Amino acid sequence: MRVWVDLTNSPHVLVLRPIVGALRAQGHEVTITARDFAQTLGLLERFAIDHTVVGRHRGGRVAAKGMGLVSRSSALARWARRRHFDLALGHGSNDVTVAARLLRVPCSTMFDYEWAIIQHTVNCRLAQAVVVPDAIPPQRLARYGATPQKIASYAGLKEEYYLSDFAPDPAVLDDLGLDPAEPIAVIRTPPAVSLYHRFENTVLGSVLERLRGSQTVVLPRTPQQRAELRGRGFVVPERAIDAQSLIAYADLVVSAGGTMNREAVALGTPVWTTFQGRLGAVDERLIGDGRLKVLRRAADVQLAKRPPQERDALRVRRDPAVLAGLLARPAVAAG
Repeated sequence: MRVWVDLTNSPHVLVLRPIVGALRAQGHEVTITARDFAQTLGLLERFAIDHTVVGRHRGGRVAAKGMGLVSRSSALARWARRRHFDLALGHGSNDVTVAARLLRVPCSTMFDYEWAIIQHTVNCRLAQAVVVPDAIPPQRLARYGATPQKIASYAGLKEEYYLSDFAPDPAVLDDLGLDPAEPIAVIRTPPAVSLYHRFENTVLGSVLERLRGSQTVVLPRTPQQRAELRGRGFVVPERAIDAQSLIAYADLVVSAGGTMNREAVALGTPVWTTFQGRLGAVDERLIGDGRLKVLRRAADVQLAKRPPQERDALRVRRDPAVLAGLLARPAVAAG
């Protein structure tokens, strides 16, 4: 089977890398395209993953996103036309879903946040399989055109699958000049260009002030955010880093987004969310289970060294081949 994987954002590299590995281990040929956005290309280079760059991010405005979808989907379709793929897949990539429909290639999409309305309205209607965590009630997806026949659910967090064989590398601490004997905090800035997060986040700013002077690593999402953070008493990486190892060694994570929060949960690191948008079912379940905390006051943040055995006891590992099988369903059905 010839499989086409499209990556449009940094987390997609992490999510789909072990799935690509599982598909290749099963004897399938996998080809990867990527969009130039955030740290997507840097992560692909760090993991030495062969890829073809097609297009770039067009900005956060609805009109720009629409123009970007038309432009990049067309470019992907031209690129893929003579490659005769049996299956196309992505993690929330509208571009590959539209291109696959134009080429009549079976397509699967996956996501774990159900309130990205524009994205899911496109993907769920055009894809033949919609792979989501079992925490998301099917009725929340019906509005997007995800019929029960399309939905394929998996247990747990996607992070528990793609981090299943992960072993933290202490080299990241040396690279960032961090002392492992002292407490380490990791802060992820808000996704400023994302349509679903248009809320001013004052709590995070207060947390940064509280942690100033400690070993606090701030991971910006854009060059503009990086420029704003320079010289303010934080460790601000200038390039893509081994964020998963950093999270594993951290004593505290605070993030306004979702992926890093769930990575911290999967790795057994205490984590607070400052997300002020509409909570998804996955985060609702994690909060209900006490695995994720909602940060409402900066004063609640307490940075202290934690015992290593605590992290290991809280980890959950799952087999990424399970996700590969769910994503491959449309090609198997097409036969």
